[in-house]
Amino acid sequence: MIKLDERLAAAASFVRTDKRICDVGTDHALLPCFLCEQGAVSVIASDVNENPLNAARANVEKYGFADRITLLQSDGLQNVPPCDDVIIAGMGGELIAQIISGCTFVTPDTRFILQPMTKAELLRRYLYANGFEILREKGAAVNGKAYTVMLVRFTGVKADIDDSFAYFGKCADPRYIQKVNSQLTKLANSDPSLLLIRKELP
Repeated sequence: MIKLDERLAAAASFVRTDKRICDVGTDHALLPCFLCEQGAVSVIASDVNENPLNAARANVEKYGFADRITLLQSDGLQNVPPCDDVIIAGMGGELIAQIISGCTFVTPDTRFILQPMTKAELLRRYLYANGFEILREKGAAVNGKAYTVMLVRFTGVKADIDDSFAYFGKCADPRYIQKVNSQLTKLANSDPSLLLIRKELP
């Protein structure tokens, strides 16, 4: 039984295991192996560097999923064939936005599961400015640090979002709200108006 931390478990909870899946920046491929345990039949585990792919290969063989997980060296989605569910976790929001911008197979049924480590507000602004919609967000914490995981789809409808939504999105997890509130307090040194969008903890 593969154990994931809360951050990756939240990402896994949004994945449709009956679809074609890609985990971008797979690292040790624990998430693809977990998804196969949950019934996924086709997962691409991609990474830009060879060393993580070697670690991924070791885990894929260890857990016996070599027939269902395809290891692929790719810069973002550059070499990835069309997939239905694309997971991009553990990267900065700006890099995630850059990877999505290079995706050539987006359809209304494509789902992106995104977990930014930093700059979530920039990622949300990019998504809505480029015709994407956040369907849901789920909070998670690892080693005392709070994160959000987004489930996103393409609608083609471009929109501007306000500062409050850019920073908090649809995540109602108190741990994440507290983190963002602290972030806004620090940023308020240069822009006091940001204090006005702080949220009360539920």
